[in-house]
Amino acid sequence: MKNKIFAIVFLFTLGLIVTACEKGPGEGGNSSIHGYISVVKYNAFYTDTLAIYGGYDEDVYIIYGDDISYGDHLKSGPDGNFEFKYLREGNYKIYVYSDDTIHADTVPSKIAIIKSIEITSENQDVDADTLEIKKN
Repeated sequence: MKNKIFAIVFLFTLGLIVTACEKGPGEGGNSSIHGYISVVKYNAFYTDTLAIYGGYDEDVYIIYGDDISYGDHLKSGPDGNFEFKYLREGNYKIYVYSDDTIHADTVPSKIAIIKSIEITSENQDVDADTLEIKKN
């Protein structure tokens, strides 16, 4: 009887240890997320497009899983591309800030342009595609 109780306690403890070792979204893996920032430059009233170009030196943020704030951020490169490396499997949100063109006439403000991304396996390189931001 003691052996059965010991075996049950041992297996339960082993299960807790294995579960505790499983890591959720975040750094420490071998996957990555990459994308491109496109800037649409408008006139002061956001009625005419003046230019479209790669968003160089733009702040790009990543949220790991269900976190409420960003876990890391970086600047986009000179051509508007960005990449977050060394990620584990899980859900992520990538975001950048854009001018709020709807309320620009009352109070200049920013809005977040957000993309949800899922990494489903190791060694995965996920394309976040293009995040378009508006500026005047």
